[in-house]
Amino acid sequence: MSTLRLDIESSSGTLFGPRLGKVSLQRDAEGSTLEILTPGLITSTSRGVVPHLSRNNVNATAAICWVHVPFESFLEVSPPTPTLQPGAHPLHKYLGFRRDQHIVSTSLRDPSDDREMPANGNGFANAYCLRGVRKVTPADWRNWVVKMQPDIVTALTDVPFTAGPHSQKRMTKSLERSSAWLSDLLQPISDTGVDTRRQRSILVHMAGGVIPTARKAFSLSLLETLYGKEAEAVKPLATLDEGVSGYTFDLVPLHKALSPTAAPIRSTHPPTLAATMAALDPHVDLPTPEASAKLVPLLHASLSPLPQHKPRIAHSAASPHEMLLLIRDVGVDLFDAHWAQRAADIGVALDFTFPAPNGGADARADLGHNLYDTRYAHDFSPFADAFGTCETNNDDKDTARTTCPCIACSPPRLGTPLRHSTVDGPYPAHAPAPFTRAYAHHLLHTHEMSAHALLAAHNLAVLDAFFAGVRVVLAARPSAFAREVERFAEAYDGGLAVWAQARAAWAEVALARGKGRMAREKEKQEQDTLGTAVEL
Repeated sequence: MSTLRLDIESSSGTLFGPRLGKVSLQRDAEGSTLEILTPGLITSTSRGVVPHLSRNNVNATAAICWVHVPFESFLEVSPPTPTLQPGAHPLHKYLGFRRDQHIVSTSLRDPSDDREMPANGNGFANAYCLRGVRKVTPADWRNWVVKMQPDIVTALTDVPFTAGPHSQKRMTKSLERSSAWLSDLLQPISDTGVDTRRQRSILVHMAGGVIPTARKAFSLSLLETLYGKEAEAVKPLATLDEGVSGYTFDLVPLHKALSPTAAPIRSTHPPTLAATMAALDPHVDLPTPEASAKLVPLLHASLSPLPQHKPRIAHSAASPHEMLLLIRDVGVDLFDAHWAQRAADIGVALDFTFPAPNGGADARADLGHNLYDTRYAHDFSPFADAFGTCETNNDDKDTARTTCPCIACSPPRLGTPLRHSTVDGPYPAHAPAPFTRAYAHHLLHTHEMSAHALLAAHNLAVLDAFFAGVRVVLAARPSAFAREVERFAEAYDGGLAVWAQARAAWAEVALARGKGRMAREKEKQEQDTLGTAVEL
């Protein structure tokens, strides 16, 4: 049995203000407890693997404590491969995560995926995999969860990914299906006689789309006392909410629904480069601060009837600005790191801290460095400048960070020096030098995978330090938190201009690789794999 719990150490005293706490997962069978300080982060995965990082790098990255696995990527084979792993703790074992270090959660859909897809039915939810759309029934999901034994599982939810706007009838169906599917997951497996609810912690995605009354109605349905067959199916639970350990919000479909008629982005790049950018990264729309503010009343509608002592989790926040907004105005406890990990994909080394450093700059600073840019070709400084320069607005010295702790900025010392022959003398005892921007620039332009490995580890460490700074301010000067959020918005560019620049440079390198021998190899690979898979 695993029990997910939130201990709130301090809060603003309001229902939706910022709060400082600790999320703990207790595994009763092992007598072990893993803890994450909140506000904090969750690491995203692709096919169950942290992108770009090897297993030893994952274990060496202190920021990686909770990893989230979208299960839909395993659906190209039946039964899904992770469900075939024998022995205890099959999901941890199959994916290579350490039980003493990592919490593993799973959901059917990828929270960052907003592609349009067929409508769900009364008895199934649709999911994407390598070979197209698959239908997953609540019974399938429950049985797979029992076999995988994740620490935390998100119940199926009927989120419409068809073109909107959606009718009242469609939203009513969405709420009813989501409640029914949660009830199904809370039931024990009848043929074994084992109460499988006690083997996992269950999160529920808050349904209702962009209609506040619908969101509140779904929350109230979780609190309704059950009677008759419904009560018998989930006994001894009196309400569905009693079996729920926390509440999750997928922000990507909300942003998409809030801006259904957004004008297409007009690219100023040459047509060939623009086409390559669209092929590499079709999801380019980043929400504006005004769009982020529209999320607040929707989350309020969902949370207002519910108890305050359960974790609140937001997936796919678009920037640290949006994260701070949801911490300040909603009291969200955990965010996934998808945005920071995506920055590593396109060659951006993050460089920001909270609280923002004091300074008199006329323009807002970028949140990171586009290391594809040629200006970094001879820049031998570490990836981030902000560490060690962060100061506060008053006399409290509450940000004593001196260096980024990632494997790129603080490489681990080798336990035993390498000796190439018996005549090699002793090596000087000194810490390895940090990797530089010039080195990462070279790796990116030669398309070396190690560039993204260094950037992924670095960006996770920067985001982890960002949340550490948030916790420091909430603990030492909670009344100043709102002002520090405003200072952060004044100090750093919320429009993410560096993101657009990096995407263009990333596409230019991809185009350069697509000429000559590389193009011929790519064409041959496509011919060899024709008909074996559908890339979506």
